[in-house]
Amino acid sequence: MPASTRSPGPALDTLHRRIVHWFGETARDLPWRDANCSPWGVLVSEIMLQQTPVVRVLPVWEEWLTRWPNPTALAGEPAGEAVRSWGRLGYPRRALRLHAAAVAIVDDHGGKVPDAYPELLALPGVGSYTAAAVAAFAFGRRETVVDTNIRRVHARLISGVALPSPSLTASEMRLAAELLPHDTQTSVRWNAAVMELGALVCTARAPKCAACPVRDACAWLAAGEPPPSYTPKGQAWHGTDRQVRGAVLAVLRLADTPVQPEMFHQEPADLGFRAEGIGVPLSALHRLNSAPEQLERALAGLLSDGLAELHHGGYQLPA
Repeated sequence: MPASTRSPGPALDTLHRRIVHWFGETARDLPWRDANCSPWGVLVSEIMLQQTPVVRVLPVWEEWLTRWPNPTALAGEPAGEAVRSWGRLGYPRRALRLHAAAVAIVDDHGGKVPDAYPELLALPGVGSYTAAAVAAFAFGRRETVVDTNIRRVHARLISGVALPSPSLTASEMRLAAELLPHDTQTSVRWNAAVMELGALVCTARAPKCAACPVRDACAWLAAGEPPPSYTPKGQAWHGTDRQVRGAVLAVLRLADTPVQPEMFHQEPADLGFRAEGIGVPLSALHRLNSAPEQLERALAGLLSDGLAELHHGGYQLPA
């Protein structure tokens, strides 16, 4: 049943209490949840966690916050350093957006992350979810936070369907707003708790319903666990332009000087490189056996996205 045809029942206060209590008992100990974590640390975590698991984000987040503990520190370095330190988190344009956001925070907000949704939304690369999440988790604001995990919990618990629609709908946002506790402090905990429930228990595949604190109130379980109306499609990786782009970017991260075009097309040994340093990502790139036109598309795409630039005829990370 679509989310728009269901509304929260009279036991909403009970749902709030039980899910928030569960969160207090079982929540993961993550550094960006620490009361002493800065708003900048929360913003960095939210950008890094987009489409990326916590286990991969943790070490990179810690390195970033050690090197760039505030927006001023990051804004003072070239954008290419953000890309270099992004490592293999994936979707490296996020590194450029974080750098651009840091520059805007320094230029427009005196180096302090703004504390209200509209100002956060105006930052480069910050969308509605990230603005709401930072306002809630960094500043304790009452905001409607809706990510994939929250959407899935709402879909099953309230709407009785296995999965939310493939893309966020207005009815889902209305439902999330209706479910949000009126008390500000509780609303912040609720957002975090439902997100955690979706990440750890109410997962997309093989949900752990026996461990759910509100399984007796779940509309999906009550309906007999009907299957999803569509099959989620994962993104292909092997052999794609995205894989080649990532391999090329790995070369640029280790390069001290501009990488000449021919280096991407030849065996590292033929270029005089040993199996160390830049020779490692060059070998990995060569093993992909990419067609010349695919390599050219990857290089052109990195240039157009601002992830690379030409210097003295070679490719390098942005200055």
